Amino acid sequence: MQLERKVIIFKLGNEEFACDIQHVERILGYVEPTKIPEAPYYVEGVINYQESILPIINLKRKFNMDYNESSDKKIIVVKSNQKTVGFLVDTVLEVSDIRNENIETSPDIVTASKNRYIQNMIKLSGRIILEINPDKILSKDDIDSLLN
Repeated sequence: MQLERKVIIFKLGNEEFACDIQHVERILGYVEPTKIPEAPYYVEGVINYQESILPIINLKRKFNMDYNESSDKKIIVVKSNQKTVGFLVDTVLEVSDIRNENIETSPDIVTASKNRYIQNMIKLSGRIILEINPDKILSKDDIDSLLN
């Protein structure tokens, strides 16, 4: 059977999200970021990653979700608009192969301007997982301003 794509599945609070593995460079254990004064509310700070500065984006804050500390936080290093950023997530659950028939395009109400980063809905073992598009979470200008 033809596989559509491989995704990494992670949790934010009680919700499950996925990201196409092609966007993912690496998964890091949590490293306390250096805070940046007057940074946007969703920027956790920056860390040193492969001899360069890596901005850390708190996805729960970016998505306006309730914020509770997790003991198993991870940083998913992704390419977003040709730049490297870290997404802070509560935990990484698995990497999974997703078949075409288990992927549905998100309904229009879900992909409204505020939720433009939700790309698809994945049905997996009775669960619904929201697939995000990292290129739509932050604009190129947002990323450029964080890195400069």
